[in-house]
Amino acid sequence: MFTKDIYTSRRKKLLELLKGEKGIAVFIGNVEAPAQYKDNCYKFRQDSTWLYYFGLDEPRYAAVVDLETGAETIFADDVSIDDIIWMGPQPGIASQAAEVGVANTAPYAKLDLVVSEAIVKGRPIHTIPPSRYYNTLKLQSLGIDKPSEALIKAIISMRLVKQPEEIEQLDNAGILGQKMHTVARKGIRVGRVEQEIVGEMEGVTLAGGWGVSFATILTQHGEVFHNHGHAFPIVPGKLMVIDAGAENNAHYASDFTRTYPTGGKYTPKQRDIYQTVYECHELAFSLIKPDVAYRDVHLAACRHMLDNLQQLGLVKGDLDEMLQLGIAGLFMPHGLGHNMGLDVHDMEDLGEDLVGYDSDQTRSGQLGLGSLRMARRLVPGNVITDEPGIYFIPDLIALWKKEGTDKGHVNYAALEEGYLDFGGIRIEDDVLVTPDGARRTGGTRLPASPDDVEAAMEADKA
Repeated sequence: MFTKDIYTSRRKKLLELLKGEKGIAVFIGNVEAPAQYKDNCYKFRQDSTWLYYFGLDEPRYAAVVDLETGAETIFADDVSIDDIIWMGPQPGIASQAAEVGVANTAPYAKLDLVVSEAIVKGRPIHTIPPSRYYNTLKLQSLGIDKPSEALIKAIISMRLVKQPEEIEQLDNAGILGQKMHTVARKGIRVGRVEQEIVGEMEGVTLAGGWGVSFATILTQHGEVFHNHGHAFPIVPGKLMVIDAGAENNAHYASDFTRTYPTGGKYTPKQRDIYQTVYECHELAFSLIKPDVAYRDVHLAACRHMLDNLQQLGLVKGDLDEMLQLGIAGLFMPHGLGHNMGLDVHDMEDLGEDLVGYDSDQTRSGQLGLGSLRMARRLVPGNVITDEPGIYFIPDLIALWKKEGTDKGHVNYAALEEGYLDFGGIRIEDDVLVTPDGARRTGGTRLPASPDDVEAAMEADKA
């Protein structure tokens, strides 16, 4: 948790952004969620917007901020003797609220009365879209059925630009994520089961932080983006994509991807494709700076990819025409990156387009570009991922061939002859936009070039 002044200043800024709005803003924290039965719950994770403005990392909290008077109240219940028997003595709600600069507290049940009184008086109720089932039901029970666009936009404008204390936490989460990736790389040995490595990686995050920032992707079938099955033994000659991140104890996230040759050395074909992805990755990083639209960075990376793939004989034709037609989407059906922060896909619960697109931007309908989660013009304090990739997805290749989607630009014979069992490659780092450019977050960068990856894997054997 940060200092009291940080939370009070955030709420003050929020009120300034909402100046002129009437009514109250209602914030609902998360509650514990049973896994199999009431007393066996999933690991608790607090709502990120609640953490940003109120910081208290305990279940069953809510708050109301009066947008006209600035009055703030936290709603929660002090523990009972039954709670103390099981959990030991706990700090009172008033003392916890004081730690984040809120003077007024009330029992949780009183939230219903405060909201109903505001509704009766015709006062607007401002909330954000709920991401949990309980929060959805709670808002419905309060008679709130529509989120507030004004509140959502105000929150996004604040959380998009990371404050110094947040950047420190993102670097901390990055260092933890780099440790888990280093453990993973050192664990790659033919014959081991993927699950063994995943367990070692996630052990690092639990020993040093809250845990993983999302479900770990570790697979020898990198063409399947969210492959969470880890039951396969490692075989030689494959490419292992490891996309994983850590969440630190302050709940800030990291997200890195590396692609390793399972035998320690890339084959010539693998190296050609890997080199292309690496060049796209480095090109994207070199272009990141204030006032540059990340959509344009995505397109520049795609153009370079198509240029290299043309040299390898996999596509043909005018580069600008291929870019315009979206041919890159066959090989990279996802966007170049997304926002990072308290969530690994920061604030996408508030609306992906609102978070990732400026008001004068619209999402493309093309495969790949249409999946770009962050297209905005960059400003200092943005934290984003740089994660190009190339994938050979047999079903997608067959579909494009059947429907003629490529307009004659794809060499299907070359793909069918040598790439249908290739898999995929992705390289990803987290990047902070600075006043004069960009820097990667975390500590010492994970090996990324093909030579550096092979050298690191060779050193791991010593």
